[in-house]
Amino acid sequence: MKVLVTGAAGFVGSHLVDHLLAVGHNVVGLDAFIPYYPRAAKERNLAVARTHPRFEFIESDLRIDALESAVAGVEVIVHEAAMAGLMLSWHELGLYAGCNLVGTQRLLDAAVAAEVPRFIHISTSSVYGANAVGDESQPTVPTSPYGITKLAAEHLVSAAEARHGLDATILRYFSIYGPRQRPDMAFHIFARAMMDGRPITVYGDGLQSRSNTFVDDCVSGTVAAIGADASGGAFNIGGGKELTLMDAIAIIADELGVRPTIRREAARPGDQRRTVADTRRAAEAFGYAPSVSPADGLRRQVAWHLEESRREALGES
Repeated sequence: MKVLVTGAAGFVGSHLVDHLLAVGHNVVGLDAFIPYYPRAAKERNLAVARTHPRFEFIESDLRIDALESAVAGVEVIVHEAAMAGLMLSWHELGLYAGCNLVGTQRLLDAAVAAEVPRFIHISTSSVYGANAVGDESQPTVPTSPYGITKLAAEHLVSAAEARHGLDATILRYFSIYGPRQRPDMAFHIFARAMMDGRPITVYGDGLQSRSNTFVDDCVSGTVAAIGADASGGAFNIGGGKELTLMDAIAIIADELGVRPTIRREAARPGDQRRTVADTRRAAEAFGYAPSVSPADGLRRQVAWHLEESRREALGES
């Protein structure tokens, strides 16, 4: 099967590319390298895939570039690409609207024109708002511009389904973590700060919680959705256990053998208070079953940070 993965150089996208190649698929990876974080980090994410004979990479911006060649002959599109990060969205609405709405609509148009058989759209628990607790029937009341643009993108996908008969599935990811996590994400920030002996900042009381999803579980769920008869509607992809921010910090600190210095600041606008993914719909539709515990997943992420630090010290690329 030939699969197009947008956002292929990103955190989840690159893991998905590696998995698809490993199980025998042909993969086209597309990324624009929008400078949300350093390009070098994204290039490292694709280092293994770029050596694979069944991988083709296209550097392209969904907002402005022609997409006909990217979708040609593709049997499935997995649309991972998005402008992520909640806080920046308050100040860069045009960038978020362009990436998350204009880019998505242009990709949908290209998919319809090329008669791509399957479209997997990646969304987020942020569409639910401050408390994402329950199944997919809970209200969608996003509390940040990021969440608003992601919900609007879901509606674009639904409109393409209704108008053109596009075979589409929406997956709502819940707080993905693990190796290659973006530098702006909390566990990445905490691990690197503790490794360097720097203080970490906790916004709010630290009791906000997430049903964090290890990246391998996220990828497994995404791949299962590709092959399932699960068209229409949205599916939660989340971890199996809720974890508070302070508990996560304690696990990271214990794995590093350090005592963290914590600074406290006021809660940030739009931050989610609690997320607990009810994934029964995904389990019934395509067998989704997260298997990595928060403690195990965080240990794996810390091990990756330590290896990255070692490579940096040796000047390895």
